[in-house]
Amino acid sequence: MAHPSQLGFQDAASPVMEELLHFHDHTLMIVFLISSLVLYIIVAMVSTKLTNKYILDSQEIEIVWTIVPAIILIMIALPSLRILYLMDEINDPHITIKALGHQWYWSYEYTDYQNLEFDSYMIQTEDLNPGLFRLLETDHRMVIPMQSPIRMLITAEDVLHSWAVPALGVKMDAVPGRLNQTTFVISRPGVYYGQCSEICGANHSFMPIVVEAVPLQHFENWSSLMLEEV
Repeated sequence: MAHPSQLGFQDAASPVMEELLHFHDHTLMIVFLISSLVLYIIVAMVSTKLTNKYILDSQEIEIVWTIVPAIILIMIALPSLRILYLMDEINDPHITIKALGHQWYWSYEYTDYQNLEFDSYMIQTEDLNPGLFRLLETDHRMVIPMQSPIRMLITAEDVLHSWAVPALGVKMDAVPGRLNQTTFVISRPGVYYGQCSEICGANHSFMPIVVEAVPLQHFENWSSLMLEEV
């Protein structure tokens, strides 16, 4: 969960998000080193009155400043491609959930169960219980088992939406008439918050996403209660 004046990312709750955080730190260090070198060169060029005639026309320097940036780009591209393939990999998901975006709420369908579906609306401020988060809590949470591969099928009924949960490293557009797919595994139990990340109308800010990860036994108990209510 993000907090005021936070500078970094939220704590990773999935293996993919951990990889994304490592890649972010790796790339940021490269950017920092390049920025420091460029700043040093600028300061040196402005402050010194000396001129080296070998720097003004040097084949060796031109070779170096052509090859070194290419190597740096490769060092960034290879980890990035690896993470892209990891995010697209779907291996035998335990549960498939369909998220359907509406103006302005989400609907969830557990396709492995019969008649297990519900709408998820934001809880109004005046109805919040103590300790709940304003504009982020919903009346029905998407409950899933922890440490299980989850496949999400995401689409929309009316306009463009985007199903995004930062702690899980998941962000997928919900497009009317198109079924997008993503997957994730939650490493530990907890409640993870997200919001629609595509401007979708007047109440775009009021369609939060709440994912609750629980042990498998608790999930089975929850699904049994939901099916009994139906």
